[in-house]
Amino acid sequence: MKAVVTIQHPAHVHFYRHVITELEARGHEVFVFARENDLAIPLLNAYGIPHEVLAGPQDSLSELARVQLAYELRLLRRVRAIDPDVMTAIGGVAVSHVAPLVGARSVVFVDNEGTTSHRITTPFAHVVATPRGYEEEYGPNHVRYDGFHELAYLHPAYFEPDPDALREAGVDPDDRYFVLRFRRWDALHDVGEAGLSLEGKRRLVSMLEEYGSVYITSTDELPADLEAYQLPVSPTRIHDLLYYADCYAGDSATMATESALLGTPTVRIQSFAAREADMSNFVELEQSYDLMRSTPDEERGLELIREIVDDPETSARWRNRRDRLFEDKIDVTAYVTALLCDQGGAPVQPVASPATAVATR
Repeated sequence: MKAVVTIQHPAHVHFYRHVITELEARGHEVFVFARENDLAIPLLNAYGIPHEVLAGPQDSLSELARVQLAYELRLLRRVRAIDPDVMTAIGGVAVSHVAPLVGARSVVFVDNEGTTSHRITTPFAHVVATPRGYEEEYGPNHVRYDGFHELAYLHPAYFEPDPDALREAGVDPDDRYFVLRFRRWDALHDVGEAGLSLEGKRRLVSMLEEYGSVYITSTDELPADLEAYQLPVSPTRIHDLLYYADCYAGDSATMATESALLGTPTVRIQSFAAREADMSNFVELEQSYDLMRSTPDEERGLELIREIVDDPETSARWRNRRDRLFEDKIDVTAYVTALLCDQGGAPVQPVASPATAVATR
C-alpha cells in the first residue's frame, strides 16, 4: 500500500509519527508532505521523517486562501506521480479534495467542532474519524472512537517522560516550574476569536514567578520583556517539560489537551471557552475527568491558576484522574493504523488499548 500523509501543524507530526513507523514496519510506503510552520518542519527533521514542503505559512488570514490553493495544486501534482491508495490528514481540506482526483481513499481526522472549513472537507472525505464525544454528524462515512487525537503520542504505550533530557537542558524536573503557551490567531477557524492579551500574558508571568520558574512557548511574537522566558528545551522535549510542570496555562487548545492528558494541572484561556456549547473534548476533560479548567476571561483564568498553584495536593489529584482516563480510552495509534490499512474502505471498530487487552486475557 502507498499512503500519503499531510502535515500542517506541529501536533500533526506527533499524531502521525508512530503511525508512520507502524505502516513502514508492515511494508507499506509512506510519503509525507507538509506546509511550513513554526515548529512542524523542525519536528519532522528532528524525528528523521522524510518529507517534502509544498507551501509556506500565510502571514495573515487574507493570504490563507491563496496559500491553500497553491498547496492543493502542488499536492495534486505530486500524488499523481505516486498513485497512492490512501491519503490522510488532520482537518484534511487538501486531502479530501485531492484524493478523489487520483483514485485514493481519504481518511480525515477531526476534533474541533464548529469549524467553517469542515463544510468544504467532510462531504468529500471517504472516512471522517472523530472522538466518541464529538457532537457534529457527518453522515454514513463518519466513525467515532474512544480517545483523543493526542493519545496517538501521549498514551503510555508510546510516551515515557525523560527527566534526564530536561536536566541536560538545564531544567530540574523536581523544581517548581510552569509552562505557558501563546499562539497566533491567524487560522481560518480563528476568525472572531482571541486568546490572552499582551497585558494578560505579562500579569500571568509576573504572578507565576512568585512560585517558581516560568517557560514560554509562543507562535506569536513575544515582546522584549518576555523573550527571556522562552523554552530552554528543544521542541521534541516539550512533552517531557509539560509532564513535570506544576501547571500549564495558555490560549492553545492543542497544548492544553496535551497537558491535561499528561496529568498536569491545566488552565485554558481563550474565547472559544465562552461558547454556549464548548468543544466536546474540552467538556469531557473538564466535566468527566476534572483534568482541565477553561475560561474566556483573563481575570478568572488568573484566579484559577492561583488556586491550583496554592494547593499542595493538586499534582497528586491530577495524576490519579489521568490514570482513570487511560482506563477508559483506546490505543489511538493502533486505531489510526487499522483505519488506514482498511483497503475496503469500510469503517473499522475501535481497537482495545494495551491495558484493556491485558486485563481481558
